[in-house]
Amino acid sequence: MGASTSSEPRVSEEQNEAESVAASTGALPMLEKAFSKLANPQTNAVSLENLQQRFNLAGEGRSCSGSNVPDSLTVMLDHLGSTLVDQFFVPDKGGINWVAFVKSYNKCCSRVSPSVSLNMLLRVFVAISESANVPIHLEFESGDTDCKINGHLFPRDVFLLLALCWALSWGSRNLKGEGNLSLPDLNHLVLSVITSCGQVEGAFDVWDCDISILEVQLPAGKFVTWVMSTLPCLPDCLRLYFNARLQIAANDGSEKNMLHMVPRCCKINYSLAEWQVELAPSNSSSPGDISSIAAHHHLLTQGRAWAISITNKSRVSEEISGAFISNGSGIGDNLVYRFASLTLNPIPRFADRTPNILNFVGRLTCLLETEMSIDIQLFWSHVEGYKGPLLILISASSEEPREGNSVDRKWVIGALTHQAFETKDIFYGNSGWLYSVGPVFHVFPPIGKEKNFVYSHLRPTGKVYQPHPKPVGLAFGGTPGNERIFVDEDFAKVTVRHHSVDKTYRSGSLLPDQGFLPVEGIISEIEVWGFGGKEAKEVQNSYKKREELFTEQRRKVDLKNFSNWEDSPEKMMMDMMSDPNAVRREDR
Repeated sequence: MGASTSSEPRVSEEQNEAESVAASTGALPMLEKAFSKLANPQTNAVSLENLQQRFNLAGEGRSCSGSNVPDSLTVMLDHLGSTLVDQFFVPDKGGINWVAFVKSYNKCCSRVSPSVSLNMLLRVFVAISESANVPIHLEFESGDTDCKINGHLFPRDVFLLLALCWALSWGSRNLKGEGNLSLPDLNHLVLSVITSCGQVEGAFDVWDCDISILEVQLPAGKFVTWVMSTLPCLPDCLRLYFNARLQIAANDGSEKNMLHMVPRCCKINYSLAEWQVELAPSNSSSPGDISSIAAHHHLLTQGRAWAISITNKSRVSEEISGAFISNGSGIGDNLVYRFASLTLNPIPRFADRTPNILNFVGRLTCLLETEMSIDIQLFWSHVEGYKGPLLILISASSEEPREGNSVDRKWVIGALTHQAFETKDIFYGNSGWLYSVGPVFHVFPPIGKEKNFVYSHLRPTGKVYQPHPKPVGLAFGGTPGNERIFVDEDFAKVTVRHHSVDKTYRSGSLLPDQGFLPVEGIISEIEVWGFGGKEAKEVQNSYKKREELFTEQRRKVDLKNFSNWEDSPEKMMMDMMSDPNAVRREDR
């Protein structure tokens, strides 16, 4: 018992090592299932043509849509499948055997350092560019996965790399045959690279520039540093796509030879290291597009949401990515609060007022229909009771003096909190992130020196004398009176201060060309997005129902406990407080 017979095949040491590495990621059962469906039963190997079609993103009738999609990107996507197979699979006689199949997976998806993952991503990018005849000026010193990268990139090259990573993220979630890949606006990320890594000669206006024609050399070393500090999860896009394609193959119930048919799985759960990704069916005809009007006009666009989601690896990032990349049909459920100011044209005094009155009525109707709030009290009524991560985006405009005139500049900043809002006159919280969202994207994680993450103070009810009243409003970072971001109680102005006042979040400018003096901006829009899942929303709904019940009970008055008001002691006390010196005659 327990002794092996001579008829049992002996497993090689190479196979044991490859399988143990795959088992450490939890992917070994999936790989066994995928290999059994992809391999030829006669040769027990997978052909290269089979794998290339599996890893190819561009299917029949699928195209890449967007306002600024370069032709080179479409050509690069056509070579995605063949490039991935050439980079990670080493064929043997007759195709890819089981050991080579597992080792290829480990080469791309095993746990490695972030620098190695970025090195693999850049190698794939360079290889795809060469196949598409797109010149990229990057050189690798050796064939090692952690070698030094030399050369430089141009802004258009950075855009292509980011667009490729977006396509990989999109492809890891939208694996159906129909639907076009919709490329979002990624200029805020490209501008972040330019301002962090490049030296632009002359005046450079981030609000008005064409990145496709900028001839700014961005050194490879500085670009790698930017990725590690700003978008450390960017290389995971490649691993997630690679893993998702094999997962789909493992769950494919169609015939092995019908490779042109893409499986339509109802629900697929898969894990890759710490990532947990869920693929669900889409109700829309184009699963990759967010076609709703509400989503189109939100501050949190697809490109901004994707950028925020790859700044750190957490469940919150996965919620953001899932809501905006999958299909966009459920993003309305994540919107907790929205405010947008109205700009009404003044009504002329002697001219025809009909068009202006109609404009006023129309905008006022829009205000009431969309439930736009105008102060912190109404903001609090929307966010109170939400026990989960919240993403706050603030759009404002400030005046910039230029040649004797002032120019309005619009910018967007944000804050991600991992705890619920509380009514306190002190800072609180355990974690949080600040973001410069537009026109340039930057991220400011916590640095651990202080814990002044969130400040949300409401005006106290009742007439209570306070010798030193605390500021009323919403703030992030800094100290009371010197907050890094402070929104006043009317939600009319936001003040952004220099990072020297803040020891909670990473230093850096939240606004382009931000100086040492505080910058005041006029708020135009505020959005709060909740990413605590259905559970957080259900808890908030239960909390609101309970508060409404308590409020209704407090409003009820038991008339049996009241006698004549004229004889009540309450009336006597009120009369004495109104005029305590009045002469009163006692009735006998």
